[in-house]
Amino acid sequence: MTQRPQETTITETGITALGAIALRLHPQQDLKRELDAFAQRQQLSAACILTCVGSLTQARLRFANQTHPTVQTGHFEIVSLTGVMSIHGSHYHMAIADAAGCIRGGHVMAGCLIYTTAEIVVGVLPQLQFGRSLDPVSGYRELHIEPHPK
Repeated sequence: MTQRPQETTITETGITALGAIALRLHPQQDLKRELDAFAQRQQLSAACILTCVGSLTQARLRFANQTHPTVQTGHFEIVSLTGVMSIHGSHYHMAIADAAGCIRGGHVMAGCLIYTTAEIVVGVLPQLQFGRSLDPVSGYRELHIEPHPK
């Protein structure tokens, strides 16, 4: 007799309204710190990165299944930035390209410094609230989604 795989739990919501806010970061600003401060200033309960183009002089990324970040210096193009954000915590991943076009990516840590610009559009989900709670399976503080308390 074969055992069935354990059921997977999926957390999802119905369709919700989406607003957008555009922002630009300037040379030497810290990408993660500025995004997190933006979420606090705007009092964002649930938001996501819709798009970002820009460049870095320093990237501080934690690669897959690593405990410590890797710091890289030089000139990098931001080719992708994705993530969820709220006043209760954030989670961003980024891919960058170096001068040879080699791409690397990982979990964004504080210390990613803007070179010329970061032009970012943030999607705001006013009907939701994102939180972070310890997931006993992963061992990390993972996304917790709830309706926004009106």
